[in-house]
Amino acid sequence: MVPDPNSTRHDRDGVARVALLLLDEVGLADLSMRRIAGKLAVQPSALYWHFASKQELLAELADRVTATIPRDDADLLTTARGIRDALFTYRDGAELVLSTYALRLGSSHAQSALESALRRQGATDVEERAVALLHFVLGHATLVQQRMHADSYGAARADGAHDITAGLDRVFDLGVSALAGAPIDDAVSAASTPPRDPA
Repeated sequence: MVPDPNSTRHDRDGVARVALLLLDEVGLADLSMRRIAGKLAVQPSALYWHFASKQELLAELADRVTATIPRDDADLLTTARGIRDALFTYRDGAELVLSTYALRLGSSHAQSALESALRRQGATDVEERAVALLHFVLGHATLVQQRMHADSYGAARADGAHDITAGLDRVFDLGVSALAGAPIDDAVSAASTPPRDPA
C-alpha cells in the first residue's frame, strides 16, 4: 500500500490521540483505520506513514493506556487496582490491552509494575505470579466493562439489582490477594498438567 503524500499533516502522536478519542466514542469493534483517517481528514493510506499496521497502532494505544499505571512504592493491591483503573479509563480499554497482550505486542508496563510490587513484599515466584495476576486483572476488567456495556444497552439481566457491578471490587481484591499468597509448591506445579482420561 502506497502511503498518502499528505501524511505529514499529522504525526504519530496525533494519530494515536485521535484514535484514543474514537475508541471512547465508538468502541474497539468499530475502531477502523478508515474511521480514524476520516476523523483526521486524510486517506486511510496516510496512517501507514506512522503505523505499519492496525495491530501496531492498537499496541501503541494499549501502551498509552497502561502508561498511566502509578510507578511508585505502592503495595500489590494498590498496584493491581491502579492497573484496573487505567483499563477503565477508556471504553473497551481492558479488551484493547488484553488483545495486544495476547498477541505479545506493545510494552509490559503492567506486568513490570506487578513484578516490582511483588518483589517489594518479598513474594516468591515473582515472574510467574505477576503473569497470573495480570491475566486475572485483564480478565476481571474485561468482564466488568462488558457488563457495563450490556447494562448501558439494556441487555443486562434484570434481577432487581441496580448496580450490575456490585460486589466485584471485593471479588477483585480477593483474587489479587489469593494470587499473591503462598509459594507455588510442587503439588500445584504438578496439577498444572491435567491427568489423562483412562481409555
